[in-house]
Amino acid sequence: MSEHAAKFLSVGPDNDTRDIAFFHRPAAAGARTPMLVWLGGYRSDMTGTKAIELDRFAAENGLACLRLDYSGHGASGGDFKKGTISRWLEEALAVVRATSPSRVVLVGSSMGGWIALRMAEELRKAADAPSVAGLVLIAPAPDFTVDLIEPSLTEAEKASLLEKGYFEEHSEYSPEPNIFTRALMEDGKRNRVLNGIITTGCPVHILQGMQDPDVPYQHALKLLEHLPADDVVLTLIRDGDHRLSRPQDIDRMLSAVKTLAL
Repeated sequence: MSEHAAKFLSVGPDNDTRDIAFFHRPAAAGARTPMLVWLGGYRSDMTGTKAIELDRFAAENGLACLRLDYSGHGASGGDFKKGTISRWLEEALAVVRATSPSRVVLVGSSMGGWIALRMAEELRKAADAPSVAGLVLIAPAPDFTVDLIEPSLTEAEKASLLEKGYFEEHSEYSPEPNIFTRALMEDGKRNRVLNGIITTGCPVHILQGMQDPDVPYQHALKLLEHLPADDVVLTLIRDGDHRLSRPQDIDRMLSAVKTLAL
């Protein structure tokens, strides 16, 4: 855990303000290295194993590091059921801009991989934004609402989306069920990245477990097809699961980060 206390940034208009919690570790004096940005997955937070290990790596190497909780996650305010990719992307971009880095390495896990890809797109379009020095995508789940959830919806889940505006699904990682809203599903269509060439303008390293029950490794192969112009490395981990939080998995993540940031 960072020795610095969590800070909060208010994001959104007055009638929809969310207080977004984040930890920001400044770089060592005189450092010219990019800031590491941790983008977590759906229903995860910035105190998970991979996020903490990334912060530790930053501390040991004098790197700046930013971790945040999306609204409805962890220590942040806001209603989880209002969460969408656009909304969580807006929050992540706001926190990054508030810390004023000149360059960033985006480290996205699961849904955070989708947000990292969208963030790279948005930063490339903005004149006053930091440049993206690299992406590390861990079991990335771009377009998961369209490609992974919609095709497997049951009739009961479809009915629940129409009638209630959401459906619930058992979670392997929490006693509370996952909640997928109609707003999330519809917004997912507007944020698709696997429908054309993805131009990140930077090296990309993908880590994917082949025993991942949530994001099949074939999804990483599909992502690879949309990144033909970039310097892309895909590491398939034969016995890896979705979390990729074992010591050997953490070592792979940090090795990829080191290659891009140091």
